Amino acid sequence: MPSQAAQYRFFWRPQAPTDPSEIRRIERWLATARLFLAFSALVAIRMDPTQLGYSMAAYGLLGFYMGNAFLIVMLLRRRRESTASFRLLVHVADIIWPAFISIFAEGPRSPFFLFFVFVLAAAAYRWGLWETLSTAAAEVVLLWTESFLLLHVWSTQDGALPWRMFTGLRVNLQEFEPKRLFMLSIYLLVMGLLLGYLAEQQKHLRAEKAAVARLLAKARVDAGLTGTLQQILGEALAMYGASKLLIASQEVRSHRIFVGELGNAKALPAEFVWLDSKPRDAKNYLDDFPGEVCYAAWGNDRWSAVALDGEGNQVAATNLEPLTRLRQLQPFGSLVTVSFLLGGEWKGRVFLFDPSWRGEKQEELRFLLDLIRQVGPAVYNVYLLHRLRRRAGAAERARFARELHDGAVQSLIAVEMQVDVLKRQAANDPTVVSGELGRIQGLLREEVLKLRELMQQMKSMDVDSSRFLNVLNDTVERFERETGIAARLVTDLDTLDMPQKVCRELVRIVQEGLVNVRKHSRARHALVRLGGNGTHWNLTLEDDGKGFPFSGRLTQAELDQMGKGPVIIQERVRLIAGELTIESNPGLGTRLEVTVPRGGELPHEL
Repeated sequence: MPSQAAQYRFFWRPQAPTDPSEIRRIERWLATARLFLAFSALVAIRMDPTQLGYSMAAYGLLGFYMGNAFLIVMLLRRRRESTASFRLLVHVADIIWPAFISIFAEGPRSPFFLFFVFVLAAAAYRWGLWETLSTAAAEVVLLWTESFLLLHVWSTQDGALPWRMFTGLRVNLQEFEPKRLFMLSIYLLVMGLLLGYLAEQQKHLRAEKAAVARLLAKARVDAGLTGTLQQILGEALAMYGASKLLIASQEVRSHRIFVGELGNAKALPAEFVWLDSKPRDAKNYLDDFPGEVCYAAWGNDRWSAVALDGEGNQVAATNLEPLTRLRQLQPFGSLVTVSFLLGGEWKGRVFLFDPSWRGEKQEELRFLLDLIRQVGPAVYNVYLLHRLRRRAGAAERARFARELHDGAVQSLIAVEMQVDVLKRQAANDPTVVSGELGRIQGLLREEVLKLRELMQQMKSMDVDSSRFLNVLNDTVERFERETGIAARLVTDLDTLDMPQKVCRELVRIVQEGLVNVRKHSRARHALVRLGGNGTHWNLTLEDDGKGFPFSGRLTQAELDQMGKGPVIIQERVRLIAGELTIESNPGLGTRLEVTVPRGGELPHEL
């Protein structure tokens, strides 16, 4: 992990993280562009040989450059990563080449000026502003060095070089005169500044998006609201290098206020803590601070403040009393504060004390405002889901308590009363004890079964197609073992490709159906069948009990219209886009058939 200081460059914002694979792709793109540039230059020379003269050495130079470009492409294809030293070596070669070829190409203002542009664009693409300016400065230094050597050290006649290997090449000495090189140097520096500035701004935009994505990834329901705030605010604290972060929020309807604090621990991650909040904290932390987002610094016994409205436009920071009052509670030298509104339910402010402010204030305030607006809904969703979980848990606990009170508790009270009556009767007539104990034992067995069924419903169901048949078989065997009703599972399927949600609901349907058999049917036998074809899965549950209070075969639509049938099973069948059919023969038994489509559209609620 790089140090925090290494993540900062010219402005405060961290650069977007770049992984080795991305660096390798960048180098491959640049290598491809280098090869295309060399090939284009060779074609241009063939079309207009006057640019390099008619010497074979000129074509040799271009051929060498093209071979070098091809070699770099091959190396990048074979290597898994591009090292910093390799990139620097390639870049130095790219800097030297255009300065060298310009000696033999009618001066640096020939079409080979594109090589200068390429090396500046490569520096901007790889790094940023300062590296691109440094590259432009290096090109300028090389050109002026060449000018000095050509005009004062290697003086030639009519531009001819003294070496035999360069016979046929001519140097246009006029292009290397100081007055012409001066304007070319200005062009290169301005172009380096322009390309570097654009690249730097693009990297800053990318870093902003990466920062937002990194903060959004911290919003996790399983971490809870406090855990999510711990992660997000800790990231923001490190991003700005602030000494402390404080968040104050107020519920709009109840006006309850909550204040949380996160310090900047050097060695260990700081812990987000909720402070004891008082009604007057609303005035201290949520009063009318300047603008929607504000930067304020105290110096020379006066405030220096910059404030923006919700649209990012600067507004006058006239009311500075809230800042003075806050400074009395929380001593600081500088402060950044931004307001937020979550779903119309919560409003509040985030305070960053003594941040490391390096960029242009208004731009950084606009970024912070945009950051809060994008991260705020994610935090609000975590809050809503957390609240929904609490309510669902409370409702489930209430249902569980109601089931216990109306079922097991009432039955146990009745058993206790019967035992008390039996104890008094046993003193006069001991023969009644045996029969009454058998009846009480039957009641206790019934309540044990009810409690087990209730606990089975409370347990989470984690079953997929690989475990579905085993879970279904265990369910049927447990039913037979606990109730004494003969039951078995029949299936001709060996493997399944059933979605996990369908597996879970079918197991629940079988469990609910067997509970109904035990409670209502007075059956002696039960049979569960599972089959399938190319388009559907079929589940059937049969018993030889007393049946439903109707005769015949009814579809799910007919059951809904008549208000008959097992409601819970009907709802579960709807959740998997299935069809339920019930065939009832009073006194002879019942047959439930569930048909589920393969690969069909499942309802979104599932």
